[in-house]
This record gives sequence, C-alpha cells and structure tokens, in this order.
Amino acid sequence: MFEVEYYELPNGEKPVEQFIDSLDSKMRVKALESINILAKYGNTLREPYSKPLGKGLFALRIKFASDITRIFYFFCVGNKIILTNGFVKKTRKTPSSEIALALKYKTDYEGRPERK
Repeated sequence: MFEVEYYELPNGEKPVEQFIDSLDSKMRVKALESINILAKYGNTLREPYSKPLGKGLFALRIKFASDITRIFYFFCVGNKIILTNGFVKKTRKTPSSEIALALKYKTDYEGRPERK
C-alpha cells in the first residue's frame, strides 16, 4: 500500500484538497475512490485509471457520467504519492498550463530542504 499525501504550499494551502472539495458530491466520491485505487496499486496502476505525462508526472483519470476530471501526482521515495492539483477536463487535450503548474509544485516539493 502506498501513502498518499496532498502537496502543501508554503502558506499551508493544499491545491488538490481545495479542488476535490470544489467537486459536486458524486464526482468527489468518485475522485476519492480513484485515490484509494491509486494508493492500493501505486506505480503498477495503468490506463484507464492513470496516464504518465513525462518528467515523473502522472494524471489520475476520473470519469463520472459525462464529467471528466484529472488529478496530477508523482512518486517519492518510500512508497509515497504526492497529489498536486486537479482540474475539470472540458477539452480533448490536457491544458499545458495545468501540467506546468503540477510540474512547478513537483519541483518545489522536491527542492525543499527537508526533502534533501
């Protein structure tokens, strides 16, 4: 089993937690179920649940009815998964701005003094 952690900004905010809380109740339940599946299967999880995006970043793919959301994550040493941010998918292609934000959070997390 993997440990799932929400990325935390220096001010204490957790972008992915805020995103999950903003979802309607049915999508929120589906997202939390998907996170539990990720915790169980970790780096062996593949499509349709997870998709690698490159640079160590992955997207957790969540679908409920016709609604689609994505939550970005990466792996750390010690079977730890860090969830960074999420978005509601409205276009075919994942917005590069969302990926850039996830990579920024990943770089920040990995560069923190307590991580070295």
